[in-house]
Amino acid sequence: MTEQLPWQGENRRKTRRSHDKFYQIVLILNIVAWVVFIAALVVFHYARPELISGVQQFWGMDGRQDWSQSLSFYLLILLSLCTSLSLCVLVLRRLRNRRQNDYFGINVVILLVISITVLIWILSDMQI
Repeated sequence: MTEQLPWQGENRRKTRRSHDKFYQIVLILNIVAWVVFIAALVVFHYARPELISGVQQFWGMDGRQDWSQSLSFYLLILLSLCTSLSLCVLVLRRLRNRRQNDYFGINVVILLVISITVLIWILSDMQI
């Protein structure tokens, strides 16, 4: 019979999740996606049309009625980046999680749904 050498690798089942490099990469991508989304919210605030209240109308004050074209471009880029990062995180988690009780990551799904919805809404509203 052949003699088997003991396995010298690292047992992934005994390794804590927080020490796994793949898990750390997915976690960093998830955090980056949320930071990009927050940046998109800030750009959205400045790119949207201004709300003109009744007092402003009475005093004859003007406000911007259309989307800011320069900021809208950055907003679309940020939302597209957020969507692609969220999809990337979902695919990577799907490749890694094989057990029923593994953490699914509902926050990435929520981020994906919100970013796609806002992207569609802005594209339909901007009349490019």
